[in-house]
Amino acid sequence: MFQLSMLGIGATAGTGIFIVLSEAVPVAGPAVIWSFVIAAVVAGLTAICYAEMASVLPASGSSSSYAYATLGELPAVGVGACLLLEYGISAAAVSVGWSEYLNQALENLLGLRIPEALSSAPEAGGIVNRPAVILVILRSLLLIRGANESAKANAAMVLIKIAVLIMFITVGTTGWNENNFADFAPMGMAGITGAAGIIFFSYIGLDAVSTAGNEAKNPARTMPLAILITLAVVTALDIAVALVAVAAQGMDEFEGQEAGLAAILQAVTGSTWPGTVLAVAAVISIFSVTLVVLYGQTRGFYAMSRDGLIPPIFAKVHPKTRTPIAGTIMTGAAVAVLAGLLPINFLAEMTSVGTLVAFLIVATAVIIRRRNSPGIAAPFRVPFYPVTPILAIAGCLWSSRIYGLSR
Repeated sequence: MFQLSMLGIGATAGTGIFIVLSEAVPVAGPAVIWSFVIAAVVAGLTAICYAEMASVLPASGSSSSYAYATLGELPAVGVGACLLLEYGISAAAVSVGWSEYLNQALENLLGLRIPEALSSAPEAGGIVNRPAVILVILRSLLLIRGANESAKANAAMVLIKIAVLIMFITVGTTGWNENNFADFAPMGMAGITGAAGIIFFSYIGLDAVSTAGNEAKNPARTMPLAILITLAVVTALDIAVALVAVAAQGMDEFEGQEAGLAAILQAVTGSTWPGTVLAVAAVISIFSVTLVVLYGQTRGFYAMSRDGLIPPIFAKVHPKTRTPIAGTIMTGAAVAVLAGLLPINFLAEMTSVGTLVAFLIVATAVIIRRRNSPGIAAPFRVPFYPVTPILAIAGCLWSSRIYGLSR
């Protein structure tokens, strides 16, 4: 259960904080704190639905497998396409964020920066984001070595990430300025909910846990617990870091800001060392995010291929490592192109769309499963059924509508 929890936390904790604040704060202002709360509530309702489905169908594939089992083949294909948005594009997005923190760390440590032409997408004034491409290649090679090695490496990186976020909270509070909350919600409720739609990008780890069913021990018990642990840890960290960040820096400074948390610490302390520590730790820990989301994408393709929804090459596994090597290589190549050529704001938005659709399908799947198979008991059952899944569905639909209107 520990490695499963680390898998979910690795894909979720810090993702929004490290690279999405520069997109969400300009939309909501300091009220982005409530945006994180709204996203967490909807994600929490959905997480409970994930826990039931994972206990009944503890197999790789997550929401695509749940759709296949409850809705049929055609909806499962559609969900698989949304999972490409959720996993493949999010892997590209966090790779771009990783590139920003890498440049910050190099500048602070060595006084060097990777030229903009080689560290930015064409739309951002560059040619190709080479560091992001290299990161995709590195994590693909690690995944090819096997799930066990990947999980151990991920657990170590997650612990580093949690430590550095706690460091940010501790040091960042010294720059607390209540005046930054004066114009708390300049864009009103529309801004708050619009930012919540962007922040859904942060909760991809809830789905990522459910892709590991084939490689987990006692998945019917451990997967629901890991999903709920992921939600609790991530929500607490995200809200705390967001609160400190908006208290330490005016909302106008967030827009377009690169390596935002490192920049905030440097401004608060008047020294480069806190920002350097955070940037270096971010370079290490964001690797865990990209590792897990690429893992989720390859396992999702594996499940869809096994069910006959996509070509069989994605279901072929190496006899020794038991990993889908061909699928991992092809997925890594596609993600590398996205990471090298597309800007982070577009990638983050598309990921949130895919995440919302996946959440919606899982909540719906719980209702259909209960109706079609009332005699099959689940090791974990959604409390307050059917209110909980209905609220999850309503939250996803409402968030997707507001998110679409706010863009």
